Amino acid sequence: MIQKYPDFHKYELQNESKLSLPGLEIYPKSRKIYCNSKEIHLTAKEYDLLCLLVVNKGYVLTYSQIYERVWKNISSNDEKAVVGLHIHNLREKFRKIFSDAPFTLKCVREVGYCLEMNQQ
Repeated sequence: MIQKYPDFHKYELQNESKLSLPGLEIYPKSRKIYCNSKEIHLTAKEYDLLCLLVVNKGYVLTYSQIYERVWKNISSNDEKAVVGLHIHNLREKFRKIFSDAPFTLKCVREVGYCLEMNQQ
């Protein structure tokens, strides 16, 4: 039988993949983040920035790399300030959530940022 609508696909429910850190779960398809089963509310840019750092945990991303990936724009002279402000906001939110966060948003001076796992 020739399919009348070749672009029509059968959709099946699938478990959504997630990014995980101890105490933190990120669901990219629904753009939701949970800390110990409680939803965390982030701005769109904070969410994108956190996901980028989690996916690249342990690696230093330059200010330009972060700016171009999160803001989808060619970096300019103010990317350090823009990225720094959003990192500051993320740190403040996580300070309120975690008494002892399992990770650190580390600044590598004059280069960029890195998400590092803390030693337990």
